[in-house]
Amino acid sequence: MGKEYRKKVDGIMSQIQYGWVDSKGQKHTEMHGFSDGYSFQFPEELLESKLGVCWDQTELERKIFAEEGITVTPFFIVYYDEKKCPSHTFVIFEEDGKFVWYEHAWEKFAGWHEFSSLQEALKTIRDNFIRVENITVKNPLNLVVYMDYPTPKHKLSCLEFYHHCEDKRNPRFKFEDN
Repeated sequence: MGKEYRKKVDGIMSQIQYGWVDSKGQKHTEMHGFSDGYSFQFPEELLESKLGVCWDQTELERKIFAEEGITVTPFFIVYYDEKKCPSHTFVIFEEDGKFVWYEHAWEKFAGWHEFSSLQEALKTIRDNFIRVENITVKNPLNLVVYMDYPTPKHKLSCLEFYHHCEDKRNPRFKFEDN
């Protein structure tokens, strides 16, 4: 498979900034109020607003890749903690015997990252997530990676998005080192 599609993906995603849109359509570039006011955006809405969190961006990426004939797997990583529950969504797909993590929303790691195995890719993402979020993992069972959650069918709040990804039908990734 050629990699011409990467220019298209980068071109579309470069128009999107990190932030969120609330249920009243107001745009926010600061995360204050996110957990109470967030409203999931469908890809068409994100293309119009040009502002979305990783949850919104992952769905747009899924759509763009599908249009290019590439099947991606979405992932939702979360650390359950008594004070906050940081999370991140992203996509991975297989190409030429490699596992490719495409990242846009997490600016520090934006780009195309190739790995020899899914385990290696997810371990790298997990380790970056722990470091960037400054997480002290007291219980490894509190760090969960849900994989292949379905595309949301309706507008979701923050809590509803968590529940959507946490659905027991969605498989959890098991790390070899846990």
